[in-house]
Amino acid sequence: MGILIRTALVLAAASMLVTGVWARVAPAGFAAWAGWPNHVHFLHDAGVFQIGIGLMLVCALRWRDVVTLVLAGFVFTNTFHAVNHATDLDLGGRASDPWLLLAFSLVGTAGLVARLRVLSARRARQEVGA
Repeated sequence: MGILIRTALVLAAASMLVTGVWARVAPAGFAAWAGWPNHVHFLHDAGVFQIGIGLMLVCALRWRDVVTLVLAGFVFTNTFHAVNHATDLDLGGRASDPWLLLAFSLVGTAGLVARLRVLSARRARQEVGA
């Protein structure tokens, strides 16, 4: 991977992680900076989605397999989203929302584990053949 690609990944990840954490931790300050209404749950959701994208960009520095990368990004982001709904229950939504989101995270995690096993088995076969 070339230096330009690595630099783009690192800068994009940093921007997503910084703004995502800011929106999640200090939504009023982020809203004022962005010129958005201070809708706390919306800002928390926007923050956790940005954090998930940032972590996926970081993972892209290591993983080249698109299926692994997308599943990992989904698991990160959706799990953060579930936690966000659990912590923001007093702001609205249904009590079942975090559980439903976590159920989808478990499905994504099962897919990610299966994909990692497939890749590991493929590598082992290639090493034996080499």
